[in-house]
Amino acid sequence: MRALLLDIGGVLLTSGHERMTMLAAPPEFTEVRGVLGPRPDPAWDDVLTGRGRERAYWADRAAGYGALTGGGGTVPELMAALYDDDGPFRPAVIALMDDAHRAGLAVAALTNDLAAFHGDADLTRHPVLGRFDVVVDGSVTGVLKPDPRAYAHALEVLGAPAGEVVFLDDIPGNCAGARAAGIVTVEVDLRDPDAAVERARDLLALRAAA
Repeated sequence: MRALLLDIGGVLLTSGHERMTMLAAPPEFTEVRGVLGPRPDPAWDDVLTGRGRERAYWADRAAGYGALTGGGGTVPELMAALYDDDGPFRPAVIALMDDAHRAGLAVAALTNDLAAFHGDADLTRHPVLGRFDVVVDGSVTGVLKPDPRAYAHALEVLGAPAGEVVFLDDIPGNCAGARAAGIVTVEVDLRDPDAAVERARDLLALRAAA
């Protein structure tokens, strides 16, 4: 393997659903948290099955939060409320990135929404994101996963063939798109994200460096 390719939100960055419990909002809002429950979240189920789009989902959640708080109801406002403290990144994924670099592998990000969701917030300038050799953001390129062009662009900037890249993402459709592009893909289940990290370590032969 020559490279590690990571989604950001939900993979490196803890997901909005994980952080929902931090909001000062009624339980009928904060307990609707995708697969993390305890209340059903049929709109997120649609995202996972490909019937819905992640951006539309979070736009609806942001509008709901704005109605509760009197805010503007935009996604960046909701994300600012969710990620208003330090430590939003997964330590296990940071360690995976560092070990990959020490093993001489390239480490890149392929994300749809970093700029669209977080704008110029402090989070987008966080030193952890500086660990990437390159960040391909669909908010900037205008091409979103699972469009095949998104993966082709990431492979081009990595300078690595698809079969020598390990990719992690938490959205099944994005994972399917990566597999169709020939990329070695690990789907991250938010109920046990560390399992995906361990699988990536195996694929990258990073056990000895861990």
